[in-house]
Amino acid sequence: MKEQIKEQINSYSVEVVDMFEHLRQLLFDSAPCEPEEKLWAKLPSYYVGKSFVRLIPFKDHINIEAQAALSHKEELTGYKFTPKGMLQIYFRQDIPSEILKRIFAETLAG
Repeated sequence: MKEQIKEQINSYSVEVVDMFEHLRQLLFDSAPCEPEEKLWAKLPSYYVGKSFVRLIPFKDHINIEAQAALSHKEELTGYKFTPKGMLQIYFRQDIPSEILKRIFAETLAG
């Protein structure tokens, strides 16, 4: 993990750090090649070419900005989507790993 991202994430609670690291690992495991990791407007972002996924930490949840997320909305009942189409996962919720792997792979495939 890049140092700037690590410093930013470590300013959050242990729950945020653990969830972020889990989501980041899912993203790297499902990407078609190694994503470029960088901060965009202080938001942890992962790029393959022009395609990207953002993992945006908050106090009690993480938003996932990924182009393919809305196409899996029916599989994600019980999870909230923001008006901008970002998937919200709260700490009390299970992480839908298999669906997220597909979302990350589809988004980063371009």
